[in-house]
Amino acid sequence: MNTDFRANNFQFKNEDGSVLVLALMIMVLLTLMGMAATTTSTIEVQIAANENYHKLAFYSAESALAYVIKTKALYYDDNITVNAGLNFPNNADSSEKYILGSIQEFNGSVVYQGATVPPAGSGFEVGGATEYKAHRYAAISTGYGPSGAQSRVQVGFYRIGF
Repeated sequence: MNTDFRANNFQFKNEDGSVLVLALMIMVLLTLMGMAATTTSTIEVQIAANENYHKLAFYSAESALAYVIKTKALYYDDNITVNAGLNFPNNADSSEKYILGSIQEFNGSVVYQGATVPPAGSGFEVGGATEYKAHRYAAISTGYGPSGAQSRVQVGFYRIGF
């Protein structure tokens, strides 16, 4: 009887290095997962930066409306021709931009839309007074931010006058 147990056991002779191959496969898988995570986070950073640029452009356009309120020449006697407007900051050059800082600018126009009776609740319609008029305007402003970001804001407003 054969008492050599090794002779009865079947062993693979080519198992040498199988752990190395398995470890390399796991390393490749982990490397691919790391690269995907890096790409995803890079894209997320770019999205956040673009959102910030567009917010800055929007804030520029909003500040242009404050510029309009401060500059009465844009909506008083200099601007009372229906469907005509004045450009700001420079009426002669509509492409000129008002520089807010190193990365923000704006420009726009104020268009006169005509005169109507004062709206209800304004306090100027009491007693059927017809001497007051509500002069209607539209302010269109474009804000510019970094990396070519632009935002356009349009608002309507009126002023009471004769």
